[in-house]
Amino acid sequence: MTFKMLTMGAMALAMMTGSALAASGGGTSALDDPAKMSPFFTDAGMKTLRSEADFKTAWMSMKPDEQKAVLKDCGGTTINKSHADFCAMAKKMGG
Repeated sequence: MTFKMLTMGAMALAMMTGSALAASGGGTSALDDPAKMSPFFTDAGMKTLRSEADFKTAWMSMKPDEQKAVLKDCGGTTINKSHADFCAMAKKMGG
């Protein structure tokens, strides 16, 4: 139980730090926001996508303007290459 609490605390800290860095102008892509993207991945490093059903649940919980921003970012060739699996699933869900 203590290990779970420590792990969750570390993940929350990492997500807050990532959001703070993104807000400071470091990231301009919706795909660079760990707080928004973590529900789509099974690991803290955001390398392994969740199942299609879990991805759809996370996708549907996003606001329509957030979904549009993600799809727009996935339309760029550079971002699409670095997030190919995520973008393929996002396009399947919303575009």
